[in-house]
Amino acid sequence: MTDTARYERSDFQTDQEVRWCPGCGDYTILASVQMFLASLDIDREKHVFVSGIGCSSRFPYYMNTYGMHTVHGRAPAIATGVATANPDLTVWVITGDGDGLSIGGNHLIHALRRNVNLNIILFNNQIYGLTKGQYSPTSEVGKTTKTSPMGSIDRPFNPVSLAIGSEASFVARTIDMDRNHTIEMLSAMHENVGAGFLEIYQNCNVFNDKAFLDLTGKETRDQNRIWLQHGEPIIFGENDEYGVQVDAAGARIVEVAEVGRHNLHVHDAFAPNPSAAFALSRISQGPYGPTPLGVFRDVSSPDYGHMLERQVAAAQEQRGSGDLAKLIRSRGTWTVDA
Repeated sequence: MTDTARYERSDFQTDQEVRWCPGCGDYTILASVQMFLASLDIDREKHVFVSGIGCSSRFPYYMNTYGMHTVHGRAPAIATGVATANPDLTVWVITGDGDGLSIGGNHLIHALRRNVNLNIILFNNQIYGLTKGQYSPTSEVGKTTKTSPMGSIDRPFNPVSLAIGSEASFVARTIDMDRNHTIEMLSAMHENVGAGFLEIYQNCNVFNDKAFLDLTGKETRDQNRIWLQHGEPIIFGENDEYGVQVDAAGARIVEVAEVGRHNLHVHDAFAPNPSAAFALSRISQGPYGPTPLGVFRDVSSPDYGHMLERQVAAAQEQRGSGDLAKLIRSRGTWTVDA
């Protein structure tokens, strides 16, 4: 944030008591979003936060912007209406792995495929937190919970793979406790015009504590965080001893000493073809072992709202301003006697 910034983080805070469990990763995400918005030269009134149901969906109450706390899974649909009717607004969707990938899964993938100009943030804690610990669409196979006492047999979604498969124009992943990287991902998503999707691994310290320990623990994080940097070979490990190669068979982890740095995959976040980005998303099914973090895909394509505006303008030009009453009566009409 520069010295000439119009806002401070406090300008985006409300008088509502923030009511998440002590230690919840949502607090850090909230702070990251508020700090990022304060750095923008955009009126607070131009931001709209739309959420569904879940712990993450309390978000609009804590943002001093416009916002809507909607119904379970329907945030992308309602946000689509907001963004389409008001293309000058910056619309944010706040959802979770349960809200966004279970009851709201259909709304999510269609908002992404249509390339609606939305910034979708999915908090992934791999559990249903608000309803007290049931397994979710991202819980690992074998997860023992109140609703899977013998272990879940459901194969979990990979949210990044799902978003890339839906051809979202922007797809990224970060971790709640890494505030600087989260802000970097928020900035990149905001600059992209179209459907943006940011998965944030978010710790639920009550019902799924340390689910992301491979990526957050001091003894394991350096060897498991695969940072994606556009234009750079993908290399990782405590001493940069590992790298990634991508070919027709997919992405695989290799030892740099064996293949040479020059034979590693050079990440291209702006590649129009999503194949390489999808392959990278399959390196890890979840936050277990080496896991890519950063921007997977960042491409430009016409967004839904502006395309719709052009259609409306073209229709008006072809047919004039129109007469709604005449249109209604242009086909068959009936008079019903009382």
